[in-house]
Amino acid sequence: MRLIFRCETCGCTPDDETRGALEYELLDPRFGEYVDAEPGHWLIWHGRGLYGASRFACPEHRGELKAYLREHYGTIGRHPWAMKSQPGRRQIDFARARRVARASGPKW
Repeated sequence: MRLIFRCETCGCTPDDETRGALEYELLDPRFGEYVDAEPGHWLIWHGRGLYGASRFACPEHRGELKAYLREHYGTIGRHPWAMKSQPGRRQIDFARARRVARASGPKW
């Protein structure tokens, strides 16, 4: 099984190295943060909860993703208005990530 990531705007897919970084970031239990996925310089929006699903943008459409999120979620809180994105590949506590995922219940 392989996850397929697509840019929210143009539908392009990342290279294999960047896809690996995107997969790794899916396990991170962040909430309402922009994160860079290197080496392809993709942008990840860790929405979760009030801010919707995680979203992805290629380097050419980072600004469009931020504009979309600010328009749709900007009145809920400060998170979509962040000016800088966080670096990716931080150390992830996988046990905590599993507990959080189990506690949040089904997603259908």
